Amino acid sequence: MSLKKQNILDFGFNPDITEHYFLVSIPASRSNTANITISEHFELQKPEKGKKLYTSLENENAQIKVYIDRFRWDDIADETKAEFNRRLRTQGLKTANWKKKGQIFVEKTLGKELVLLAWAIEDCDPALISTGIRNWLGLVPEERWWLYTMTNASTGHAVNGKNKGWRKAIRFALTENPISNQTLKKRQQFFQLPLINNNNS
Repeated sequence: MSLKKQNILDFGFNPDITEHYFLVSIPASRSNTANITISEHFELQKPEKGKKLYTSLENENAQIKVYIDRFRWDDIADETKAEFNRRLRTQGLKTANWKKKGQIFVEKTLGKELVLLAWAIEDCDPALISTGIRNWLGLVPEERWWLYTMTNASTGHAVNGKNKGWRKAIRFALTENPISNQTLKKRQQFFQLPLINNNNS
C-alpha cells in the first residue's frame, strides 16, 4: 500500500486499523508549570464536519498516564523523535515531529514506550534524565512493552501511581544504572526491530 493511501496520523497511528492510540498534549504556554500530558485512548473521537480532529482529555475513554514538566519533555523530545522515526522508517511509514503545541497522535506500541520513559524521569533528579534516556535506548522494544505492561497494571494512573511499586522501580532502574556507550551501540546494532502489527494489543 502506498503512503498516500494510508491514513497515518503523526507518529504511526493509523485509525483505519485500530482506534487504540496514545496522545501527547502540549499546552501553548511555555511556562514550566504548564505540564505535558500523555494519555491512552481506545476510541477515536470523530470530529464534527469542518472541525479539526481533537481528543478531549475529559472523555471517559481517556486514561491519563503521566504529567511531566516542560523542561523534562524538552530533554526527551529529540531522542524519542529520533528513535520513533527510525522505527517508522523500517515500516516504510512517514516520519513525524513533536509539535510545539497541540495534540500529537502516537501509535500504541510507541506510546507505551514513551510513557515508560516519562514514568522513569517524571520525578528523578534532572541531572539523571540523560541516564534515563540512555538506558531506555538500551532496551529493545519488547522489553519496553513488557515493563510498561507490568507497571501499568498496578501503578498506571498519572497521579495515584506516582512513586509506588513498579513505577518507583522503573525510575531507579532507568535513571540510576548507567549503560555504557559500547553496550548501547551493540544493542542498537543487533536489535533492529520494527513495530508490531497494529492489530495486536
